[in-house]
Amino acid sequence: MLWYVIQTYTGKEEQLVKMICRQVPQNCYGECFVAYYEQLRDRRQENQIHILRLFPGYIFISTDKVDRLFQCLKMIPSMTKIMASGAFAFTPLFEGEAEFLLEMMDADRVVRLTYAATDGKNHVSYLSGPLEKCRDRIQKYRFRDRYANVSLRIAGQEKIVRMGIILNDDIRREMTYGKVEAQIDVPGKYMNPAACEQKVPLNEGDRVAVIDGPFEGNTAIVRQVRGDTVSIRVHMFEREIPVDLAAEAVRRLERGA
Repeated sequence: MLWYVIQTYTGKEEQLVKMICRQVPQNCYGECFVAYYEQLRDRRQENQIHILRLFPGYIFISTDKVDRLFQCLKMIPSMTKIMASGAFAFTPLFEGEAEFLLEMMDADRVVRLTYAATDGKNHVSYLSGPLEKCRDRIQKYRFRDRYANVSLRIAGQEKIVRMGIILNDDIRREMTYGKVEAQIDVPGKYMNPAACEQKVPLNEGDRVAVIDGPFEGNTAIVRQVRGDTVSIRVHMFEREIPVDLAAEAVRRLERGA
């Protein structure tokens, strides 16, 4: 199937997707969705993850019956009004554009947060996540606002979009969801992290399980203990990522576990 981008009013993207799914025969298209991204924001000493539109004013649709699909779109009354107003474009994606976008997103069509390790001088030494796939397209990091400006090509046009990053300091703090533009069920991994008392002091060389935060579910070896903070390396994306976590975010595993 070929991929197309439909341009419409900003803020009406989800309504248009619902309209198409409800009124266009399913055998006319494969998938229709709005692309989103996660961005971390600080609200009253609490990290909130916002799910925002990656390309405001655009939706994506795949089809191998483009003429029939276009005729079906023109028969939808609300779509006719959009077309008549001039706020409509139906454009094919260039070769490789759709494949790249789909690789960046998860099954919910959301570009999740990328872990960025820095040297303390606003220089990124390591990336793990979606941005790792487009490092050469990053134009600027906004560390304070926890996102990077990325140059992407859509239908042959250059677009500057935001993609969220997460830093070591963020991992030590509770995360909840704030503004969610996506019409999806947000994952629970960031919500209300469970507190867990560390009854036995941690030591270097201990094998631990991460029980809280974005690295929950990983196991690692403690490299260093500094007060209430432990340094570990988490294996993700076929690489070892150095991270600092609150001691309460990990649980020591018994030998053989």
